[in-house]
Amino acid sequence: MALDGSHGSDTPGASAHGALTDTFFSVTELARDLAITPRTVRFYEDKGLISPRRAGNIRVYTKRDRARMVLILRGKRLGFSLREIKEYLDLYDVDPTQVEQIRLLLKKVRTRLEMLEDQRVALEESIAELKDIEDQTLSALAIADAAEASPRKAAGKRRG
Repeated sequence: MALDGSHGSDTPGASAHGALTDTFFSVTELARDLAITPRTVRFYEDKGLISPRRAGNIRVYTKRDRARMVLILRGKRLGFSLREIKEYLDLYDVDPTQVEQIRLLLKKVRTRLEMLEDQRVALEESIAELKDIEDQTLSALAIADAAEASPRKAAGKRRG
């Protein structure tokens, strides 16, 4: 949604008020659009990852801010640090061809993939070990239950 109450779209001029109003979002509209809280938007602003304009006392977010927020949220979901995300986003402003940004992204993605693969191996080993312990515990319980039941059966036979 844009500040004029129309739905924000990526198509310029989508509202009756023209392209300019469609490119701006309030903090509430941006948060709602991205399914996050306004506090989350402000957090990333405080960290310097987005820089909204001001219309009086109101923060005004552009399509660029929205695109950066999408990248920030994706980066966080994939496990990148705020420092890594900021480094990546800052390359947009430095290199208009985005070649450096693409190279950095590839390097970061490969590093993250390697780390996640290592974690997966460690998780699979832990799961296998826990399943072995579970099997051993179930066997021990079955033996204990059988031993406990045997004296009762023997005592019942003597009475009868």
